[in-house]
Amino acid sequence: MRREGTQRSCHCQHSSSERERELSAMGSVPEEVALGFGGLVGDLREVYESGRTRGLEWRRSQLRGLVRLLEDKEENIFDALREDLGKHRAESFRDEVGVLKKSVVDKLRNLKNWAAPEKAHTPLVAFPATALLVPEPLGVVLIFSCWNLPIGLALEPLSGALAAGNAVVVKPSELAPSTSAFLAANIPRYLDAKAVKVVEGGPEVGEKLMEHRWDKVLFTGGSRVGRLIMTKAAKHLTPVALELGSKCPCIVDWLDSSRDSQVAVNRIIGAKWSTCSGQACIAIDYMLVEEKFAPTLIELLKSTLKRFFTKPEYMARILNEKHFNRLSNLLADRRVAASVVHGGHCNPKAL
Repeated sequence: MRREGTQRSCHCQHSSSERERELSAMGSVPEEVALGFGGLVGDLREVYESGRTRGLEWRRSQLRGLVRLLEDKEENIFDALREDLGKHRAESFRDEVGVLKKSVVDKLRNLKNWAAPEKAHTPLVAFPATALLVPEPLGVVLIFSCWNLPIGLALEPLSGALAAGNAVVVKPSELAPSTSAFLAANIPRYLDAKAVKVVEGGPEVGEKLMEHRWDKVLFTGGSRVGRLIMTKAAKHLTPVALELGSKCPCIVDWLDSSRDSQVAVNRIIGAKWSTCSGQACIAIDYMLVEEKFAPTLIELLKSTLKRFFTKPEYMARILNEKHFNRLSNLLADRRVAASVVHGGHCNPKAL
């Protein structure tokens, strides 16, 4: 579903078709027409086939627009991430705004080389012919972003799709509503609203979008939904890129010096809790440790956790009540509770 990003007087009346055309031109689609995406996809395909998105200057202008968005709206981004996930501004800048801006600037610097034709080998039988590999846009791209890095994993793939000269639809996660509303309101203001659209809504909207033919689909999320995406994409033989969550173990061998041990612990804690309080695919799930080293490692982990996270607001909160209950139920298990050596307290009021 779409949000306008602007308010309208209640005295104005528009027909549904007029309303849809007006909002589509802005890069946004209202809720009442959100389930009918045939026109949206068709319009984007027309824009792409017109050649509008192919030129390097258009691509550069879109990437510059993303940089301006990140610079102009940095505080708004921090606010949205705080509302959705309780992220500290330092975490938001490090994991989403800062790294994303650097990536977009890198694309601007390298775009000309990436888009240039490359000489290709030709067999002797083709002599004296020569051959070139010419990078071409794919067409109309659909991007599903996730809730734990809702800015970075929406705008990073978007920047890549735009750098390649595609028209794009971004479907933000409904589980990060403030960030989703921010993207819907601001992407049309900073990017080409005829070639880049944002569609808000829940799972039913994603299913409706996948009924249409796309030239590429990118999805970040869980394996269950990833399977559904692949199944629906198979109908049109649509190429799909999936970035799915999985298990992330850490193996710790005996370390010779206390300095090496502390460095390892610093990195383990950073990898586990610093990104969305561990709600990320790169977060360590469990550790495999030599038995003789385990007591030393546990004490280092306890002291370092106290030093790293001195206040609750320095950590993002658990996404919602459902996930909070899932985690607290794990701690309620008697065997788990008996093995807890640090922490283990739950505060539902922090949600």
